[in-house]
Amino acid sequence: MFLLTPVLVAVICILMVWIFKNADGSTERRKGEPGAEAHPWVDEDLKDSTDVHQEEAEADEWQESEEEVEHIPFSHSRYPEKEMVKRSQEFYELLNKRRSVRFISNEQVPMEVIDNVIKAAGTAPSGAHTEPWTFVVVKDPDVKHKIREIIEEEEEINYLKRMGPRWVTDLKKFRTNWIKEYLDTAPVLILIFKQVHGFSANGKKKIHYYNEISVSISCGILLAALQNAGLVTVTTTPLNCGPRLRVLLNRPTNEKLLMLLPVGYPSEDAMVPNLTRKTLDQIMVTV
Repeated sequence: MFLLTPVLVAVICILMVWIFKNADGSTERRKGEPGAEAHPWVDEDLKDSTDVHQEEAEADEWQESEEEVEHIPFSHSRYPEKEMVKRSQEFYELLNKRRSVRFISNEQVPMEVIDNVIKAAGTAPSGAHTEPWTFVVVKDPDVKHKIREIIEEEEEINYLKRMGPRWVTDLKKFRTNWIKEYLDTAPVLILIFKQVHGFSANGKKKIHYYNEISVSISCGILLAALQNAGLVTVTTTPLNCGPRLRVLLNRPTNEKLLMLLPVGYPSEDAMVPNLTRKTLDQIMVTV
């Protein structure tokens, strides 16, 4: 009978361990391959960045906080209850007509209107009043087309690999894909960047607290202002396009793309899905 020597037994054991370890590694690598498992929220620009512990540790680079700011009397307009109800109802009815419109006319819009809606967005509250937003308005047709090329290139990868079958299936009812014609036809594109930190006059970094939440609130006000002005848009978050668009638009590295809004009038053949919104009792809880 063939007998195994202690040395041969040790060699076989080592070989078996090596085989099993490599088999596990291959499985992990296959899991990480594009398309094997979708990780739609991989866009670094869309990650919240409110953790300031590391930033505060590098104290020499950061600007000291302002100690004093003048306080003034608050000016307030109070309405009779009947007027309050009327105004709130009318505002709801106005915003309830808002829809995401992907068919936008190339008809030009007054730039004074764009200025005003962005000024309205700039009234949003922000962490420690740091106002961590930059609104880039693009009108140049060549720049708009370059933006479209970048987004469509990345969006095709998103639809085919990154987003995963469930997300793509959920979008089918909207009849949307990676082709974004409205990026060419819309007279104005507004790209909203969050400033993960700012700079003071002396060049030191300035912490922007809750920059993600602050800019998101600002975007909500901007959508309401556009609806109030009679313009349409569709909210887009171009996954994995932020760095290239930031370079194209010559924005600094402390700015991260959060949202892109094509803005204009709806085209004559504009269609939208026949959707319903949740009722009040489905979205509000009174305690």
